[in-house]
Amino acid sequence: MNSIAMATGLIVLVALCSCASPTPKSNPAESRALINQLENSIANKLFDDAFIELLDRSPQQQSYLGIRDKYDQWDDISDDFAKETLQIMERQWREIERSVDYEHLSQDTKLSYQLFEYNTRRQKEAFQYRFHNYPVDQMNGMQSFVPAFLINIHPSKSEADMEAYVARLKGIEALFEQLIVNLKARAAKGVVIPIFVFHHVVSDSRNIISGKPFTDSNEESTLLADFRQKVNRLDVSERKKAELIGKAQTALLASVQPAYESLIDYLTELQRQANTDHGAWKFPDGEAFYAQALRHTTTTGLTPAEVHQIGLDEVKRIHGEMRTILELVEFDGELQDFFHYVRTDPKFYFSNDEAGKQAYLSMAVDIIAAMQARLDELFLRRPGADLIIKAVEPFREKSAGKAFYNRPAADGSRPGIFYANLYDTRDMPKYELEALAHHEGIPGHHMQIAVATELTGVPRFRKFGRFTAYTEGWALYMEYIPKELGFYRDHYADFGRLAMELWRACRLVVDTGIHWRRWTREEAIQYLDDNTPSPHNQNIKAIERYIVMPSQATAYKIGMLRFLELRQRGREQLGDRFDIREYHDVVLRSGPLPLTMLEGVVDRWLESKRTAGERLSVTPP
Repeated sequence: MNSIAMATGLIVLVALCSCASPTPKSNPAESRALINQLENSIANKLFDDAFIELLDRSPQQQSYLGIRDKYDQWDDISDDFAKETLQIMERQWREIERSVDYEHLSQDTKLSYQLFEYNTRRQKEAFQYRFHNYPVDQMNGMQSFVPAFLINIHPSKSEADMEAYVARLKGIEALFEQLIVNLKARAAKGVVIPIFVFHHVVSDSRNIISGKPFTDSNEESTLLADFRQKVNRLDVSERKKAELIGKAQTALLASVQPAYESLIDYLTELQRQANTDHGAWKFPDGEAFYAQALRHTTTTGLTPAEVHQIGLDEVKRIHGEMRTILELVEFDGELQDFFHYVRTDPKFYFSNDEAGKQAYLSMAVDIIAAMQARLDELFLRRPGADLIIKAVEPFREKSAGKAFYNRPAADGSRPGIFYANLYDTRDMPKYELEALAHHEGIPGHHMQIAVATELTGVPRFRKFGRFTAYTEGWALYMEYIPKELGFYRDHYADFGRLAMELWRACRLVVDTGIHWRRWTREEAIQYLDDNTPSPHNQNIKAIERYIVMPSQATAYKIGMLRFLELRQRGREQLGDRFDIREYHDVVLRSGPLPLTMLEGVVDRWLESKRTAGERLSVTPP
């Protein structure tokens, strides 16, 4: 039965029951309430059905959510599959639009309706530019994603899990065949990965097929070592363990090795077409693409020129706050002199050995623990998922970013993970560690993403939505908030907080500089060298990241500014009745949202507070 028939049937049934009853005539208000309830139920059922239908098309996303269905498979990354997915999304929206009476929905269900429409429209608008990206790059390319996924996401608690691991190893060759087809399709349109990317991708690929069983090395390859470690933890016979490991070795040689060798061969060929034009302006219709990318990333209507100017203004402001810290620590010199001082003085860095790396991780654990003890001052709810802190795995640490977060599994089987890249501790100064831990861990990404994952009464497509400006804006906002609780007591730690914020402000300038103003890679690197305390090598790595991910880097600062703006609006409108815990609950309990919709949610909350003249009663779950 479709949703219209279901709704009609329920309403008719209620009407018949009412007519058959000897009780007095129905109250109109009760009838409206019943209709509203039915419309909300229909809408939420359609939202959930749509989510499940799309989730069924992504074995990888299922694994991220802890679902053991199709977990012996990889996603289909063909263009035909992408076209079909868009058609499904458009059909889902038409069904919702046809089946649901918006006026009868609750405020929260109206938000879901608006967001579903937004997502569909956004996906359709971006689809024309689906080849304007790089399937392999030095950070998130398929060559490193596949092993990282198997190591960190694929379940490994049973014999069946490890059999599925083997099946996924066998499927890598077909997956990489699709990857190469996608690279060729882009090359035909003039979209070729930047010349500096090739070395990183080839190096990562060779790392994966080095060691046993690929070579006679005494050391096992990354994937075989991972597989053996996980199998050895199983409660099965030694014979079964040996059988599973044998299957993995066969799959590594028969599928994984030829997959990576084919990718390396094609990249060697493709490199001849690469050049040093790095901005998105070089793509077909590149200027329009970048303007669209900025709208989608920031979830605002900001233009490249406006984003660039915001960045310049924020850099100037943060430099001023940094100069205040120079006075507090009685530093004799200019800001650039201080940048050189913190770049070069060994006291600001852990030793680049195992002891130094362990000291870094231990300090991160202590920072997170101290913040956890103060969460009740900021929040009305806490995530149930645990958070662990890990160093980035050796096979990808040379090219991976300095830090990042992996969300917990929805079923609680996997904790949230704060990754720190400790390949070279000179890239990870002590004075930035506190801000970094707050960003990636608590109260940043883990607080927001784990809470969203655990929300109840919210459609799943909202819980697991992805809006970078919201997610990264929240995390950057949460670098600042601990200062108001008395954290960053050390002036150098506070300088580190400002350095991290400055980094995100500079991103607005260099991202638009590269992709809109046509700066060269070298000009963008020089801007970071001149305006941040970050070492030159880290600035190179950063600019190369922004080159391969047009607009992504602008999300952080634009999002943070909006969270601060909405908080200030709350303080101005509510005065003494403003409670920061309520504000945080309001922005977290709806799940990730575009910034424009988030603003509407906060404004409605403020209106209800003003109307009631008293605090809303928000009970922690």
